[in-house]
Amino acid sequence: MASWDEWSDRYEVAFVAVPGDPHQPCPECGHDALRLVFTGDLETAVGYASFWCDHCLNGISISRVPIPPGAVVRSIHDAPEDRRPVIPNFRLVI
Repeated sequence: MASWDEWSDRYEVAFVAVPGDPHQPCPECGHDALRLVFTGDLETAVGYASFWCDHCLNGISISRVPIPPGAVVRSIHDAPEDRRPVIPNFRLVI
């Protein structure tokens, strides 16, 4: 299994690339299927990041992060069942 540090390195690249997709391989399975979605307060631009692979469903979650302009953001003020896009139930790498 890929380490948290490997996932963190990929997250940093994806964060800098927002709103683009850096097309980097998943550290777990190698597929180009990494997704980054923030859930937070749109006014303060602070929230938490969900970063996962749509192929193998492994990933990380990071709290209290800045939300960059152009990012995919789900409002923390919406009811959890109404938040879009839906984030799959991925396995957290620790």
